[in-house]
Amino acid sequence: MLNKKQTAISGLLFIAIIGRLCYNNSMDVIREKLKLLPDNSGVYIMLDKYGNIIYVGKARVLKNRVRQYFHNSPKPEKVMKMVENIADFNYIITDSEIDALALENNLIKKHKPKYNILLKDDKTYPYIKANLKEEFPNFSITRKIRKDGGKYFGPYMGGINCKDILDTLQLTFNVRLCHTQITQKPKRECLNCHIARCTAPCAHLVSKEDYAAQVKKALAFLDGSYKEAEQLLKNKMLNAAENENFELALDYKNKLAMLSKLEAKRITTLSRYIDADIIAYSTNNLYSAVNILVTRKGIMQGGNSFALDEAYLSDGEALTAFIVQYYSNHEIPSEIILEDFCEKQLIQNYFKEKFDKTVEVTTAKQGVKFKLLQMARKNATEFLEKSVDKIKHRDDMTVNACERLKQLLNLEKYPRRMECYDISNISGVDKVGSMVVFLDGEADRSSYRRFRIKTVEGANDFASLQEVLTRRLSKLGTDEEEKFPKPDLIIIDGGKGQLSAVKEIFDGMQIDGIELISLAKREEEVFTLYGEDSVKIPHRDYALKMLQRIRDEAHRFAITYFRNLHSKRNLESVLTEIDGVGKAKRMALTEKFGTLDKIMGAGIAELAETEGIGEKLAANIKKYFEENL
Repeated sequence: MLNKKQTAISGLLFIAIIGRLCYNNSMDVIREKLKLLPDNSGVYIMLDKYGNIIYVGKARVLKNRVRQYFHNSPKPEKVMKMVENIADFNYIITDSEIDALALENNLIKKHKPKYNILLKDDKTYPYIKANLKEEFPNFSITRKIRKDGGKYFGPYMGGINCKDILDTLQLTFNVRLCHTQITQKPKRECLNCHIARCTAPCAHLVSKEDYAAQVKKALAFLDGSYKEAEQLLKNKMLNAAENENFELALDYKNKLAMLSKLEAKRITTLSRYIDADIIAYSTNNLYSAVNILVTRKGIMQGGNSFALDEAYLSDGEALTAFIVQYYSNHEIPSEIILEDFCEKQLIQNYFKEKFDKTVEVTTAKQGVKFKLLQMARKNATEFLEKSVDKIKHRDDMTVNACERLKQLLNLEKYPRRMECYDISNISGVDKVGSMVVFLDGEADRSSYRRFRIKTVEGANDFASLQEVLTRRLSKLGTDEEEKFPKPDLIIIDGGKGQLSAVKEIFDGMQIDGIELISLAKREEEVFTLYGEDSVKIPHRDYALKMLQRIRDEAHRFAITYFRNLHSKRNLESVLTEIDGVGKAKRMALTEKFGTLDKIMGAGIAELAETEGIGEKLAANIKKYFEENL
């Protein structure tokens, strides 16, 4: 008979042999498919042994590009790591390399493959919009540029506050910032009109021609012509000081300081007509970083750096992939200044074909543009040096924690998509459930879902969990599975009882291929389906910290939804008591103000602007709150 040690060794050998056989079978399949690859442009999709998409790439010639991965030629270590996990591949033929580039970007966004560049730390910057389609244009802050006839200025970054700029516009040129609809019937003058910050076109106090002249000056200011605004602000500051209105004078002084800050960002040697993004790349062969410097009308708006960890690409391909992803969510400038190893012509053609935007993609060799590229390189290198430890720590808290969890809990596969569920209620009232989703250990907030419990009476968390999981798992195998992909691991907030309740649903619906665990708050014990005893993970272990983070996020999401429902219900019950406020009017007030406090704080004029609420009813609502609350 074999002892325990011999048995364990035999088991490991068996697993190794099976693993090798599976690998050999996978390679046989891959070799046959490699022979059939076409000469066309297209996108290739790498799959692991579980059928998960782990990498998406584009190719000018599919046959040549895909075969490179499986040649015996030397490869970077990071590429070898990815290749080891490839069990199969698919491909999609496209009409051109540009179409392949666009499709690659869409597939990366959709599937978030493990080995692709993902802009996890991406952010959009604010712009100021002049709504020129309006008869009396207004100005506002936005983070999205649309083809809506408006004129956009920005992006504003590097310590410039858009609210300060809008405030300066109003102080200097008296343009309107509100979204009030201007009708033939004049409205009552608002506070901004009374304090001389708006000429009040809504009250018919200014002609269309005179207001157009104000807007023209405001547009010139946003284009970088600060002299008139500076002189006007100086005059107003001096007048306020002479009248001993020192608080107002100080406000004008602060606005002048903001103008000086804007002017200081102007690059004197750069033409005012140049709108360019300068993009530089730095790598240590393990991690990479990109820095973007943004100039608009000769003014340095600021810059930002991005970490490109796990970039299993050449430098040129990595930078191209970054550019395509970045500009799918940002303004495309007239000129992009790049490193000379980038696929400049491809990028140029891509912007022209997909966005009908002519972009000059260049590499600066001398002059002020070259100096800006050097500055961007320096920023990228510095960011990379300072970020390596942070990136490693993030990996430990995310992908490495997932690997660790797989080992500790003996999971069949790497838990890439994890879903966690929680229930929230007070004495069975306003029962809600939450589902949060984590991909590779990071929150995927766009996939979060919330559930209003429909079938459970009273405070029964077990039954509520069963309802939520039934509704969620019923999406599998249907057309909705694209929105609700099959998770690798489901985490329940609770102990053994909650786990058993959900297992009943698994058994009843014959769910397989999904691991199921629960995390109890008290001792932070993990319960699985494979034993009576809990698994106690050390408190400092990244795997437990990740589970706690997911559980806490599910709890937060559930509580937030519960509070919203509870608050809304209380709001509706109060409004019901007011004479003349029926269901339609309650819904209109709730939609416009959101909370009871905001309705109570609103003036009669603001309440009267609500659909279906006239001045008389608005006055009654105000009176009710004053007398009863």
